[in-house]
Amino acid sequence: MTIEESEHKKIFTLTFGNLLFDCIIALDGDLPLKKVIQSMGNIPILAADGAAISLLKKKIKADYVIGDLDTFRASPLRSFFEEEKIKYLPSQEENDFEKTLNFASSLNYKNLLIIGFHGGELEHTLNNWSVLKKYCRDLNLCVCDKGRYGIPISFSLSLATRINEIISIIPQPLVRLTTKNLKWNLNNEILELGKREGARNLALSDTIEIELHHGEYMLFIDERLPFAPEFI
Repeated sequence: MTIEESEHKKIFTLTFGNLLFDCIIALDGDLPLKKVIQSMGNIPILAADGAAISLLKKKIKADYVIGDLDTFRASPLRSFFEEEKIKYLPSQEENDFEKTLNFASSLNYKNLLIIGFHGGELEHTLNNWSVLKKYCRDLNLCVCDKGRYGIPISFSLSLATRINEIISIIPQPLVRLTTKNLKWNLNNEILELGKREGARNLALSDTIEIELHHGEYMLFIDERLPFAPEFI
């Protein structure tokens, strides 16, 4: 979903319950339990390199394997995959996450659930974070980890929540916000990486509002599986 800077003042309603994810993007970090992945129903799974092997060990077979395949090819389990489902992309200009996003886009998948985002080497996680920021204006990206959604946001929104739900707002890298119905509200204030973050706030109402004046942020809320974020 692309939202221009001119739409900052428009308040979107962030809803769940009408839109399902087009596919799962699996990265080779900490993956959720098999039952969590199966709760998504019969949607395609696109695995970045070694994530295909990690999923197979959970008895889940990815529909496609994408990347430079250095980890994938080192495993004897690679023989379980048909050659036409393996997409070898050797370029070192993009990491395997970015290659997988581009492949998903080529299949016209736009609403993407990302699992295994972190849990490997720290530099991989930080690189994935950069890729997420790069693509979040063109694709509807949602990270799912340990019962939480992480959603890149670049506009004002209202969100139906529940009282005492943990709401975290992490700047990307700087954002100016006004919030309503949070325990610690912001009033046209700046959050900035390295200076001030907005982690672990609490909802005080069944609806919260986050008015964006400048910048971008990651919004962390409880997961709404199997539903994708929708902005109306």
